[in-house]
Amino acid sequence: MQNQIIEMRKVARQMPPTPGVYLMRDRLGHVIYVGKAKNLRKRVSSYFQGSRKFIWAQPKIGAMVEMVREISFVETKNETEALLLEGKLIKEYKPRYNTDFTDDKQFLLVRVDLQNPLPKFRLCRNKKEDGAHYYGPFAQAGMLRSTLSEMRKKFGILLSDAKPMKMKDGRFRLYDDARAEIFAGHNETTVDQYQIRVEEACAFLEGKAKSWLSELREEMKKKAISMEFERAAELRDITVALSKTIGRSRRFSRKIPVLENNEWKALERLGEALDLLRPPSTIECFDVSHVSGTFVVASMVRFVSGRPEKRSYRRFKIRAFEGNDDFRAMEEVIGRRYSRLNDNGKEFPELIIVDGGMGQVSAAIKAFLTMDVQTPPLVGLAKREETVVFPDKRGELKLNHRDPALRLLQRIRDEAHRFANQFNADLRSRKIRESVLDDFSGLGKVRRQSLFNHFGTLEKMRQANELEIQEVEGFGFKMAKKLHAFLKLKNTVQDNEIK
Repeated sequence: MQNQIIEMRKVARQMPPTPGVYLMRDRLGHVIYVGKAKNLRKRVSSYFQGSRKFIWAQPKIGAMVEMVREISFVETKNETEALLLEGKLIKEYKPRYNTDFTDDKQFLLVRVDLQNPLPKFRLCRNKKEDGAHYYGPFAQAGMLRSTLSEMRKKFGILLSDAKPMKMKDGRFRLYDDARAEIFAGHNETTVDQYQIRVEEACAFLEGKAKSWLSELREEMKKKAISMEFERAAELRDITVALSKTIGRSRRFSRKIPVLENNEWKALERLGEALDLLRPPSTIECFDVSHVSGTFVVASMVRFVSGRPEKRSYRRFKIRAFEGNDDFRAMEEVIGRRYSRLNDNGKEFPELIIVDGGMGQVSAAIKAFLTMDVQTPPLVGLAKREETVVFPDKRGELKLNHRDPALRLLQRIRDEAHRFANQFNADLRSRKIRESVLDDFSGLGKVRRQSLFNHFGTLEKMRQANELEIQEVEGFGFKMAKKLHAFLKLKNTVQDNEIK
């Protein structure tokens, strides 16, 4: 295995640093993956680096890399040609791994993170339901990057690598390096002033997409006139895709709530600490709760932009077994949650947290492998020393107790713990409600059901006097008096059990 990795690394290093498309084949010569690259040498080499950090979040990439025995490539003039050639080769070979990865999207998008009080403009390939606005798609990657650079100067906006600093007077310094030269306005600004810049930049960007669409259509016509029909057909496909998606871009709205600066800083710090591609806007956390192996339940809480989204919380009763096995319970609920999302074609969260150490993390990873779907970034938070546990070979991460990233992880974990314990208590309370009358002689199923139909809850039943109990069908004076005395006697003991 290691020799194969070394051999493929040598092959990758001999590739040219130019745009192109690469094909990966297995030992039988079958094409298992087709990819495009701005720099063939750099891109292909990244698969075979010793650390391969990106593989921990996508186990299928690791599985694919282990199968690669041959790599070939085709140079292209630019990224656009690489994009078009990649699409043709994927249709021709139908590689098994291209359908599993998220890096084979055809066009670039511009993402504006409205969760941030100072939104940044970033490039991405996947549109998600994360509160951000997306503009595009754009086929001309180089042109798009140049345009963003010019937009920074024209409108005074923040790009992805900027690190604005808050000043004592409440204003923000957007750039602290040579890029502080912003032509359209001062480098130091307020949140409200910056929002106006973002609105103007978004309007420009939306118009730019339409402008580029017109340019592509014009080029398509020229190719058709010069009888370059294959190229004209390729451009036609691109313009159709662009025209369908441009209309879906949403304009910037200042009515959308923005995060407090501290919340966004915590998300940025968390993304940095966990080596994620970007701050995780959507986070889901799981916890298992039981009482000595009984009433085994689990909870899932969801945070969006650093805040709880309570309507998305979920409760789980463990179905697959009875007893005390946190690992099996975690595997079950992870499998149930994400198999449902996968079947419905819904996005996975950008980060999954499990309450526990390596055992719980391994159980969660096992669930994804069983489902045969790509695993999102996933970590565990072990209670004993509040350490972050990764599913790869990285050691445990111990963050300073004042680190915003750790505090955010703890807040999400504690919310999952609270929600699980609440569900457990509700089940125990319900069980007590269902069984408390078992000790009352002479009460059959019909009368028991009549009591609950009449009073609704055990608590209301306890508060009722003898005359009110007599109103229930099937209860005379003696039976009502006897039940009233029984409930008063049981009241204190049952309350303690529920607690």
